[in-house]
Amino acid sequence: MSTPAAAPGGAPAGGIAARARSLTKAYGSGETAVLALDAVDVDIARGRFTAVMGPSGSGKSTLMHCLAGLDTVSAGQVWLGDTEITALKERELTRLRRDRIGFMFQSFNLIPTLNALENITLPMDIAGKKPDEEWLNQVVDTLGLRDRLGHLPSQLSGGQQQRVACARALAGRPELIFADEPTGNLDSRSGLEVLGFLREAVDDLGQTVVMVTHDPSAAAHSDLVLFLADGRIVDRTERPTAEAVLERMKRFDTGRVDGAVVPSFRGAVPSVDGTAPAPRGGQAAPPHGGDVAAPKKGDAGSSGEAGSVSPGDGHATTRDGTRPPPPESDRFLPVDGPGAAPEGR
Repeated sequence: MSTPAAAPGGAPAGGIAARARSLTKAYGSGETAVLALDAVDVDIARGRFTAVMGPSGSGKSTLMHCLAGLDTVSAGQVWLGDTEITALKERELTRLRRDRIGFMFQSFNLIPTLNALENITLPMDIAGKKPDEEWLNQVVDTLGLRDRLGHLPSQLSGGQQQRVACARALAGRPELIFADEPTGNLDSRSGLEVLGFLREAVDDLGQTVVMVTHDPSAAAHSDLVLFLADGRIVDRTERPTAEAVLERMKRFDTGRVDGAVVPSFRGAVPSVDGTAPAPRGGQAAPPHGGDVAAPKKGDAGSSGEAGSVSPGDGHATTRDGTRPPPPESDRFLPVDGPGAAPEGR
């Protein structure tokens, strides 16, 4: 099962699709450094569906990117199967991502000038490989895309486009599929269809899926949910239900999980020391991202003062009514997507 590893060491005997030991990722240096991952040990079990959840800025997407070889690490090691990907050169890493990992992203990442079938087989076409027709047909039929293969992305609904992206991730029979908020751009019905297929891909096709999500209902489709806060795995739920995941999220909102202080799911993005930054205008950030009461006339930050607080959203505004950009959530680096970059990019 996918669990935080008890201790560093060699790969467990069989059943582990990916693992990390003392995985650390920092952005910046000196006083401006931000620790996105803090010595994480984790095993991802083969043939299981693992969901990763946490507050914005907790490091969940950074963890996925490092496990998938989409981002470099500051310290520690990552393996895909028996291959240590943190020791690979860029050309070797590009080949590994293309041949052994499938990707699904919130934005679909389909090529608009290619039809559905061409988008599905694109990674294999770039690699110069022929698809396994029997497997490809099984994926297409399971996803219900048979009558949509000749359509361009613009001729497909959002749910159909994400199913094409899912088929593309599965077409090469990868060892591991990473899905980053795969239902984020979908309506509830389409989202359930995609989640149902990811569940089928694990149960019926033997795939391994790691999904980053904010949605308790989406996480309930998984076998295990890992919760991150401040770059560490702080909690977990086996065989989750939406209610159980939501209850865990409420524990994050109280600011403590098993005695450890953690940031709120709905609060401001935490600083390096775990405290929430106060908005401009001299008013403390509201707990749990709640509304900020409008300042009284004459108070610092009231109307007419530079740096007023806009009631109801907790964000600072300037005198002319404009507002600064919100703080960054998870720190996304540019990704190359499934097969998008040929070797030696």
